[in-house]
Amino acid sequence: MSRFQIVSGKGGTGKTTVAAALALALATEGKRTLLVEVENRQGIAQLFETEALPYEERKIAVAPGGGEVYALAIDPELALLEYLQMFYKLGSAGRALKKLGAIDFATTIAPGLRDVLLTGKTCEAVRRKDKSGRFLYDHVVMDAPPTGRVTRFLNVNDEMAGLAKIGPIHNQAQAVMRVMKSPDTAVHLVTLLEEMPVQETADGIAELRAAGLPVGRVIVNMVRPQVLGTTDLDLVRTVPRTALAKSLSAAGLGGARRGGNAERLVDPLLAQAAEYAERYTLEHEQRSVLAELDLPLHELPLLAEGMDLAGLYELATDLREQGMS
Repeated sequence: MSRFQIVSGKGGTGKTTVAAALALALATEGKRTLLVEVENRQGIAQLFETEALPYEERKIAVAPGGGEVYALAIDPELALLEYLQMFYKLGSAGRALKKLGAIDFATTIAPGLRDVLLTGKTCEAVRRKDKSGRFLYDHVVMDAPPTGRVTRFLNVNDEMAGLAKIGPIHNQAQAVMRVMKSPDTAVHLVTLLEEMPVQETADGIAELRAAGLPVGRVIVNMVRPQVLGTTDLDLVRTVPRTALAKSLSAAGLGGARRGGNAERLVDPLLAQAAEYAERYTLEHEQRSVLAELDLPLHELPLLAEGMDLAGLYELATDLREQGMS
């Protein structure tokens, strides 16, 4: 698996959950993973049931096999201070700028600058090595912005390198883009088996490819269990009402006489079956659309009891079993 894994998806598809589960899945056999948040929502802290993350890399979980998951919520203002100190040695002058509100002003009037800082800080973590020359993190997972703006977000340093022809800003932007477009980077897209998320996934993949960014895999999230197959659905459409009532009665659900319990169950049962058949057809159509994207496809189940820490570990196990580790 790629060392730098970026997870995006339409809002509401559960991309943050998938990014967190992927970080756990990658932290196997003693490996160390860094999970990065760039949208200032503290979604990672909520998933791992911990306090809000500061602007520092903090261990938040231990994966099966002894691996470790660290997390980082990037603060653009603090990242800018770090950037100014790294390249311009501003020191106390940089802190004074923060007190005056100049840093917030700069990142507000130049939204692209915010993205430069977020991507730059993440790529620094990808490149970082320890004293022995080994990468500090075996994998870095970024919970990226939604598909509607992820390509521009990831490609912002390409624009910056074009604007700043020389100097540290140009060199930094080029270094970030070398990481972003490296074969060791992969952008995964999360979707649901619904028309709008699938269409946005297809559009996002096309944009990423056009920008020369490495597309990884498609992860279908919250997949409902298959209750009835094609043969069963055909039977539901053709079975006579009286035969269905008799079957219900035989199963101990009341007599078949008019007004009996079995009779009262027939219409709700047929309505539920029709609703399921409609959803089954829609999901089958969306799977066909996803198959045409010619990318590895993974599916994660809808957890009936909702998402908690135990569920997150369950999804991580599913991803490992599907080869995403």
